[in-house]
Amino acid sequence: MTLAPGAERTAVRVELLVDQRWFAICELTDLTPGRGVAALLPDGAQVAVFLDRSGRAYAIGNRDPFSGAYVLSRGLLGSADGRPFVASPLLKQRFDLETGRCLDDETVGVQAYATRTRPAVSAPAPVV
Repeated sequence: MTLAPGAERTAVRVELLVDQRWFAICELTDLTPGRGVAALLPDGAQVAVFLDRSGRAYAIGNRDPFSGAYVLSRGLLGSADGRPFVASPLLKQRFDLETGRCLDDETVGVQAYATRTRPAVSAPAPVV
């Protein structure tokens, strides 16, 4: 496909609210529904970013508080009572993707991040 000179391509970015500022983490097309990816924040913290099958993005801390391993991005997505969660791939504790609260031990949780998707206009495409 050839775009006209000056034509712009529109992508959709996934952004997280970090320290009261929105931070672009990836393109929506980088995510696969039902799977997670790990990403680094500017402060070096790891987050697990997920896209559910309806197209909504979620982000929580990637460190499993029960094992100490940075593996939550590899967990399995599911829902309990209409609440989306990820189950740790190691010990299978479930973490609410909206709040970070552990559904199996209410005294434990991980950081949850507000997410949004926004159009991002990229540079004009080269004419081929």
